[in-house]
Amino acid sequence: MTAPRGRSAKRPASARPASASSLRIIGGRWRGRKLRFTAAQGLRPTGDRIRETLFNWLAAELPGARCADLFSGSGALGLEALSRGAAHCDFIDTNPESLAQIRQHLSTLDATSQARCHACNALDLLAAGAGPWDIVFIDPPFGLQLVEPSCTLLAACGALAPGASVYIETGADEPEAALPADWLLHRDKTSGAVRYRLFHTAA
Repeated sequence: MTAPRGRSAKRPASARPASASSLRIIGGRWRGRKLRFTAAQGLRPTGDRIRETLFNWLAAELPGARCADLFSGSGALGLEALSRGAAHCDFIDTNPESLAQIRQHLSTLDATSQARCHACNALDLLAAGAGPWDIVFIDPPFGLQLVEPSCTLLAACGALAPGASVYIETGADEPEAALPADWLLHRDKTSGAVRYRLFHTAA
C-alpha cells in the first residue's frame, strides 16, 4: 500500500497550503514552549483542548513509560508525553520533512536520547516486531481506515507491554473499527469533527 504522509484532515489537502505554524507544549517540564513547524499539506496536529484532556487521562501512567506515536505528523502527542515524564517515545511517520522537524524539536529540548524517529510505514514497523510500549498513540490520516489494521498488529505482534494504554483519534463520522476483544474502553469523547478514545489492554 502507499504509505500515508503525516496527518490529514477531512478537507482536501489543497485547501491547506503550507505555511509556518507553531506547536505549544501544554504541560510538564516544557510547559509553554512553542515549537515552529511547517504546516505541510494534510498535517493535522491534535488540538490543545483534546491533548489536555488526553494527558489528564494518562497522568498516572506517563512517568517512566515507553511510548509510540504511530502516525506522528507534527509530533504533538509524543512530545507532550516526553514533557510529562515518559521515558522514551518512538516517532513513526512516512514524511521525512515531518520527522526532520521532530528531530530538531528533540534537539532544541535536549531530549534526543529519549526518542527515536522511524521513517517508515507504521504498519510495517509493527509487523517487524517493534515495541513493547506502555502507551501507544494512534492518530492516522482521517478516512483511510488505518486504525483497525494498526490495532490488529499491536495485539498480534507483541508490541504492547502488559496493561498498556492505546489512544485512538478518528473523524467523528468514521465507521467503527473492529478492535481486539480484550481491550477495555476507558474514555470516549467527541469534540467537533474529532472522536478520541482511550483503551486499556490486558495486564
